[in-house]
Amino acid sequence: MRILTAKQIRQVEEIAFKNGFTEEGLMLCAGTACFKKILKHYGDDIENKKICVLCGNGKNAGDGFVIANLLVKMGVDASIVLADAAPELPEPKMYFDQAVSNGVKDYFFTEYDFDCDIIVDCIFGIGFHGAPKSPFDKVFDAVNNSNAVVISIDTPSGTDATTGQVVNAVKADMTIAISTLKYAHILPPANAYCGKVVTVNIGIPEDCYDSGYPQTITKADVKSNFAKRDKNSHKGTFGRQLNICGSYLMPGAAVISALSALKTGVGLLKCAFPKSIYPVITSHLIQPLFKPLCENEDKTISMGAINDIFEELNWADSVAVGCGLGNNDDIHVIVSQIIKTSEVPVVLDADGINAVAPFIDILKDKKAPLIITPHPAEMARLVNEDVAYVQANRIDVARAFAKEYECIVALKGANTVVTDGTDVFVNTNGNAGMAMGGTGDMLTGMIGSFLAQGIAPIEAAKSAVFIHGMCGDIAAAELSQSGMTVNDMLHLLGALMSEFE
Repeated sequence: MRILTAKQIRQVEEIAFKNGFTEEGLMLCAGTACFKKILKHYGDDIENKKICVLCGNGKNAGDGFVIANLLVKMGVDASIVLADAAPELPEPKMYFDQAVSNGVKDYFFTEYDFDCDIIVDCIFGIGFHGAPKSPFDKVFDAVNNSNAVVISIDTPSGTDATTGQVVNAVKADMTIAISTLKYAHILPPANAYCGKVVTVNIGIPEDCYDSGYPQTITKADVKSNFAKRDKNSHKGTFGRQLNICGSYLMPGAAVISALSALKTGVGLLKCAFPKSIYPVITSHLIQPLFKPLCENEDKTISMGAINDIFEELNWADSVAVGCGLGNNDDIHVIVSQIIKTSEVPVVLDADGINAVAPFIDILKDKKAPLIITPHPAEMARLVNEDVAYVQANRIDVARAFAKEYECIVALKGANTVVTDGTDVFVNTNGNAGMAMGGTGDMLTGMIGSFLAQGIAPIEAAKSAVFIHGMCGDIAAAELSQSGMTVNDMLHLLGALMSEFE
């Protein structure tokens, strides 16, 4: 699914108009499609529900007038509530007049008590930006303080469709995106106002769209990267992965990363770690090969281990570096040398990212594909900005960094962004239950596994991010977002891979 800014969707509509589409025709198609989607999700016993279709006086209201008209035609108690003034634009006014002539009751906001079951929010569309003026701030508050289910059409009123910024806005239980997703559906803070996001097709032809828009990652995309295993396969068929992870204070990160690699199909895994955590590692892992390394006084890997690491790099088909590694001068040297030396793809996470942040141009000395997996705070350190800036510009920041350093960025968080600097993909599954220590280590191991199995770097990152999020959603459904753990996700991961064979 494409993701567009407000300006881009207007350009698409202008092309459609030049090809014979009309404003009133698209409005009718949008309202009808949204009506059908409302029935699909909330249609049980809808004849006994009271519905308020809350409209402004712009074009977005036209969709609402169509929805109200169709609801009343099927016998539903639906009313139009005007947030401010009656419609004046010709197309919305035409559909308003039709609805009223068909018996739809209409009220002004000040006349309505919001004692209803469903509110359909059609106040503002993609053109809104800034802070709501009176009376819209009061309207938003009334909606958010009601007990009704709230369905926003296209974007929740009060959210900026392009930047995702919010001062005050309707908080929806479901948002019906028209034609495509908008940036507001995936960028914070607006994404938290959208609830469940679904899309409707209103008939705009494919040739009205340019190429190059950000896209969501789909299950079909991911599944295409995996083939059924050949009957005559052997362990070497599925690659050799080297994990350089863990320290005395964070041995669990190495374990999690290793388990996720094993459960996603890598043929051989070798774990390299400081020798003092050997008992912890081997008490939780029996399948990998082990490479205990000399350590420093912090009980992290010492730079004295560099020759051993070089030897292991020659063995590997992929390298995952950074999970629980620690942060000191030795680690800085080791990570820099791995980046400059490895001739196989490298996944850089956590302390691996922290190690290169002060010497960022080292990334330009790499010999092999590089995937970095920062969370927003790590990304902020990499680009010398604050976290708020990164979160407000997730797609642009990730794309610009990937382009400058010729790497792949998987900027983690709600709606993880994966980009190679040209193409941008956004993952829309996953949930807040995954906001806990260890999930990033799990993702790193998965990416390394897919790289070792020969999947192209951008596809390995996309696949891992999607499957990781899917695994989190299953864990949350079975256990709750509050009660799920990384171990629960790991337990599910092996069986989940059956859906991609």
